[in-house]
Amino acid sequence: MPTSRQITRRNFLQGAAFAGAASIFCPSAERAFGYKSPNDRPVFATIGLRNQGWAITSKSFKFADFAALADVDANVLADNVAKTEKKQGKKPDAYKDYRKVLDRKDVDAVMIATPDHWHTKIAVEAMLAGKDVYCEKPLTLTIDEGKLIEKVVKQTGRVFQVGTMQRSESGQRFLQAVALVNDGRIGKVKKVTCGINGMSASPVITKAPVPEGLDYEFWLGPAPKVDYRALPEMRKGYGGGVPLYSNCHYSFRNWHEYSGGKLTDWGAHHVDIACWALGASDTGPSKVTPLEFSLPVEYKDGHPVVQDQYNAATKFKIQVDMPDDVEMIITSEGDNGILFEGTKGRFFVNRGKIVGAPVEALKDNPLPDGAIEAVYGGKVSANHTANFIEGMNARKQPISDVWSHNRMLEICHLSNIAMRLDRGLKWDPVKREVIGDAQANSFLSRENRKGYEINM
Repeated sequence: MPTSRQITRRNFLQGAAFAGAASIFCPSAERAFGYKSPNDRPVFATIGLRNQGWAITSKSFKFADFAALADVDANVLADNVAKTEKKQGKKPDAYKDYRKVLDRKDVDAVMIATPDHWHTKIAVEAMLAGKDVYCEKPLTLTIDEGKLIEKVVKQTGRVFQVGTMQRSESGQRFLQAVALVNDGRIGKVKKVTCGINGMSASPVITKAPVPEGLDYEFWLGPAPKVDYRALPEMRKGYGGGVPLYSNCHYSFRNWHEYSGGKLTDWGAHHVDIACWALGASDTGPSKVTPLEFSLPVEYKDGHPVVQDQYNAATKFKIQVDMPDDVEMIITSEGDNGILFEGTKGRFFVNRGKIVGAPVEALKDNPLPDGAIEAVYGGKVSANHTANFIEGMNARKQPISDVWSHNRMLEICHLSNIAMRLDRGLKWDPVKREVIGDAQANSFLSRENRKGYEINM
């Protein structure tokens, strides 16, 4: 990063040492943490702009200046360039190829909101180019990708935040839930149920012309080369402006080639909070067993036999054997949220509520002072980007770090592998491999398509 910005951050850390950098939060729209003037604000770029890409960008304008945007869809790119110029009063440079963003010396950090199959390649190359990284969840397409990202974070010393916003931005109830468990309000935890909803199967999706402005070859990138498919009906509401059924854009989460269905979508939120509360953020399960599940297409040897329909699981109930004899259930049934059950009580939490006898008891017996801050590791940031910039200033990892994220995401990935192979999997959380199952271990990694290998 530029020398002037290094000096600013060093001065900030010296001045903040007495208070502790992790406890600082400045809501000002004029400057970010530790930056003395608008010219010293961090310079960001966003790669991948549809839906969540714009969401994380728009929430970050009060903390950073955006010098560049990149997307393989020219229409999405042009729209977001115009919106960004209107928001910040300066037009960002526009690129189809993200590598031109990484070549820029003025960019301090990149925000990545591409489909999942692109996350690891861009993130690794960004760190090697000297950028700090904010990457949307789920961080990886495979378990081995997570190990690679961890290696490069250590190698480069870059600050890396995963976009699991339930840890801060929408997380006050979840922080309270973790604090309740930590304070023993339900006794010894016996069971935790993560309700993450199911998904619908698709009709047969026929081949279609690639939409004008979309570089579909580049969109596929590391994934296998396949024809573009879409039906004429358009999606309404969130994710609107794209086909309701396709193998691209908004629907990418429904295909194992690009994502992991509900397990790595909502699972990446609720399993994360469950593991945090259980103190299992640096370990893993001993076994993952699919009790009930439904795949929308036929599978052979763990792979779908057709390419014209969604292939991620539509319904499921998965048992996960966690440390200390805790049973975790991940299910598509019931309310979206997390149910904690212990020897002394139970409570339920989601983004709209936290309910149960232990919660009601807080009126007369509140949590100890500092209990929430103890969970978070300091004063809670109201904005996920704010916590990221705190980490950039302090040169330490933020609340949504890659290690805790990868550990819980391994549960989600293993759940998908277990369903695809239709059997339980014994897991070694130290070696981070499936025990005695070579076929299952072959799903821990995936080779990138030729021409889209990760440039190390």
